Amino acid sequence: MIDIVLLTLLLAVAIAIIRMKDLFAVVMLSGIYGLLSASFFVAMDAVDVAFTEAAVGAGISTLLMLVVITMTGRSENTTRHKPFPALLLVVITGCLLIYGTLDMPYFGSADAPVHSHVAPRYINDSMQEIGIPNIVTSILASYRAFDTFGELVVIFTAGIGVLALLSSVRRPDNGDKIVCINYSMHEQHLVVRIVTKMLLPFILLFALYVQFHGDFGPGGGFQAGVIFAAAIILYAMLFGLSTARIVINQPFIQLISATGVLLYGCVGLVSLLNGGNFFDYNFLSNDAITGQHLGIFLIEWAVGCTVASVIIIIFFNFADYRERQQSNENEHNQESP
Repeated sequence: MIDIVLLTLLLAVAIAIIRMKDLFAVVMLSGIYGLLSASFFVAMDAVDVAFTEAAVGAGISTLLMLVVITMTGRSENTTRHKPFPALLLVVITGCLLIYGTLDMPYFGSADAPVHSHVAPRYINDSMQEIGIPNIVTSILASYRAFDTFGELVVIFTAGIGVLALLSSVRRPDNGDKIVCINYSMHEQHLVVRIVTKMLLPFILLFALYVQFHGDFGPGGGFQAGVIFAAAIILYAMLFGLSTARIVINQPFIQLISATGVLLYGCVGLVSLLNGGNFFDYNFLSNDAITGQHLGIFLIEWAVGCTVASVIIIIFFNFADYRERQQSNENEHNQESP
């Protein structure tokens, strides 16, 4: 019954998103969709996935889309909108995807290959081979470390892409010309600012807990990085970009993002040079279990650093771009008669 209710709500929210023309409402509904998805993953006992969906889908993505709306406008432009070709393409693609699933085993089938070959190996042998209780961390950080490295490189590439598209030489800050994001909030709402100052240390502490507790429960570098970045974004939204730039040095953040990827790759190279396979942590120490713990600790730390720094880079570049737009508009209005 819980699954049926959650899936029904997901379908209703998805239809509402399609029909909405107000982009602000669409962003809010997307955040609700992310929370419902996280709830569904919890009901399916996929707590790690739910953790990531709640942090990224309902949290960071919503904030970034709100910043994007300030640059594009709140209402959808439907003057050149042609829904029927897009609808036809979606229907064809959906039919092909459904056709591709016909040969797959039924959901939850005990005869499925994943339950006959892969899952028993991870469930029965991971504790002996890796030595940590959380099987999900064992799979992502050890058995599938090369795939996780690829995901980290994709995240880093996304940050580089945003830097290449939106970054430019900044002008000196001028309080008379620069209109900071959410100006009225961080200048007027004193109670919110004080409460935020009290909460930020606990948010950052929780991010560290998630980072280092991933071996024993839901968490890890991806989730911790998102939580840490969310704390920084919250500070920037409430106290202004100019103040946040004093606290967060952008060149240093960019260096951290590259250092995380480099650290992850170096763990694999050290394993290779010690006579093992790429990302074979058994060769990082004389004791295999100690090597596994050391390798997982290093790559999880690398993931957390890169994820947090890339999200911060993306947010600041979007916000800076909007700030420059507002500054140029103010200059144009002052110059026009």
